[in-house]
Amino acid sequence: MVTELRTGDVLRLKKAHPCGGFDWEVIRLGADIGLRCTNCDRRIMMPRSTLEKRAEDVYKRPQK
Repeated sequence: MVTELRTGDVLRLKKAHPCGGFDWEVIRLGADIGLRCTNCDRRIMMPRSTLEKRAEDVYKRPQK
């Protein structure tokens, strides 16, 4: 599902973070994707294959 990502995009994951937030901002791209929780600012790294399974929705950053 999630193939075209850019830094600044916001993803909604299927399961909530322990802080209660569902939304994550993309901060790093590569084989592993860096994510930042928009609720508590916790940062994690997730393999792209795992992220594609867990992502529910993508909110694209506006084009410049």
